[in-house]
Amino acid sequence: MTAPHTDVEQVEAANTAFYEALERGDFEEVASAWLTPADLGVDEEYHDPADAGVVSCVHPGWPVLTGRGEVLRSYALIMANTDYIQFFLTDVHVSVTGDTAVVTCTENILSGGPAPAEGEELGPLVGQLVVATNVYRRTPSGWKLWSHHASPVLAEEDDDEDDDTPTPP
Repeated sequence: MTAPHTDVEQVEAANTAFYEALERGDFEEVASAWLTPADLGVDEEYHDPADAGVVSCVHPGWPVLTGRGEVLRSYALIMANTDYIQFFLTDVHVSVTGDTAVVTCTENILSGGPAPAEGEELGPLVGQLVVATNVYRRTPSGWKLWSHHASPVLAEEDDDEDDDTPTPP
């Protein structure tokens, strides 16, 4: 594979790398995907959290998490309680303006928790459909995640299956 040359290709590569790191359970790689104050040339020791560049994250059903500590703790928690996760990204759209990029996508997630009984390899697999928006900032070391917001997609009910009304003869 050749190195990406355009901003859109670079953002797509950063986004793919983020999801692949999640699938592998590679916490260090997930952490390196997120923006730091140093990425913006801000002294981390004296960084005011109200300044630009503070990361945020919303997982489905969770409150807003703000700051690298909260965000990375959430991923550590998810990884510790998920033995298997795979993302099939669809409907991916990338928009770049200056040093900011927005990626919208549908996360088709297949995951499994810890094995329910001794000797079993994996708990039951569960599928979930989530729409996500990932905001990236350009840094000297590449595109970094600034914000991730994911919301569940509610399943549509099929009225025909739930209709117990007898059909007239």
